[in-house]
Amino acid sequence: MIRDPRAILALLTGLNFINFIDRAVIAAVLTPMKAELALSNFEAGVLNTAFLIGYFLTSPLFGMRADKGHRKGLITLGVLVWSAATVASGLAAGFWTLLAARVAVGVGEASFAVLAPTIIDDITPLDRKGSALSTFYIAIPLGYALGYILGGQLGNHWDWRTAFFVVGGPGVVLALTVLLIAEPPRKLLDAKARLIDGLRELAAIPLYRRAVLGYCAYTGAVAGFSYWAPDFMLRAFPGELNLASANSYFGLVLIASGAIGTLVGGRYANRASASQAIAPGEPYDSRGNKLAVNSLLKIAAISMAVAAPLSALGFFLPGAAAFFAVSFFVQIGLFAVTAPVNATFLRAVPIERRASAMAASIFSIHLFGDLWSAAALGLLLDNLPLKIAMLSLPLTFAWAAYTWRPRQREAGLPEARIHATT
Repeated sequence: MIRDPRAILALLTGLNFINFIDRAVIAAVLTPMKAELALSNFEAGVLNTAFLIGYFLTSPLFGMRADKGHRKGLITLGVLVWSAATVASGLAAGFWTLLAARVAVGVGEASFAVLAPTIIDDITPLDRKGSALSTFYIAIPLGYALGYILGGQLGNHWDWRTAFFVVGGPGVVLALTVLLIAEPPRKLLDAKARLIDGLRELAAIPLYRRAVLGYCAYTGAVAGFSYWAPDFMLRAFPGELNLASANSYFGLVLIASGAIGTLVGGRYANRASASQAIAPGEPYDSRGNKLAVNSLLKIAAISMAVAAPLSALGFFLPGAAAFFAVSFFVQIGLFAVTAPVNATFLRAVPIERRASAMAASIFSIHLFGDLWSAAALGLLLDNLPLKIAMLSLPLTFAWAAYTWRPRQREAGLPEARIHATT
């Protein structure tokens, strides 16, 4: 059995890495895939919507089931499903078969995304939770980066189908390893507890609700950007970039900026969490805990306030080198959000509701965030000038920053006290 917290964190982070390689590969090969299957920009965007339909519809079910029992079996099943469906994406004969494969990928990824953070939270001391989550979520930029690089290189030298075949296999080996994890003891919900009751309880918590609303805007904009970024670069800088170079350069920028942003966000999340440690038995809705959660959201708000204007500037720069330079700083701001916001989801709710809280957040951010964002941006790209259409993204980043700003009434403290904690 795997009992060492560091080994468990490493295993789950490795799976998260593979998870996001898969998400980026389809964006990396989008241009040749559209050409072979004769897809419009809108249809190409709907493929991302299909993935998210499978993802967000099943995430509350996984969360509620996991709050009542063991999690590692559900994680293993999910990884096996998404790996097989990724390979099936490369076998697609047309739009509808590819659509079905992407739905199945989403179902498989939902169980992992909901349950893995709760295991990490269980095995990590309070003053290290931010760092542990940032380690887990650093797989997002690194996975996306390798997905872009692999997809670009494989698509350029072979074809877009090969990219799906290559990234679909490794998850199977790691999936079976998850069964060896010794799950830590935790408080479980009564087996008769109803899903709707849990969702009502979560929706009534102001800090949790605000964290989710801001993350809806954030997720929608980030998903639109990550899905269309390679296609944007090929259209905006046609004389400077090809499929391989656009994805490779963007992937390298993403590795550096994503790692820096995720680690910085995790470090500040540690400080925010440790500033108001919860005594044993102290309720989640105590004043000290609310203050700490407000501090976590402030980190996210500042990060987005930096990213919004820089991203608007980046779309109008005249050359690829300048675009990549600005993109580096934009993505530091974007990824600095990850650890603080996910720490908020876990800390703002009763301990026995954490899996449900992660599941409900995933359901919400996809239903109201990125479920339609890639297709909606594709529709804008079909009908507006390229750079004008892309401006919808920084406007959405700015809305997320506004939503996450600290609010004194939610902590029951003077405004000055809230700001002093960060």
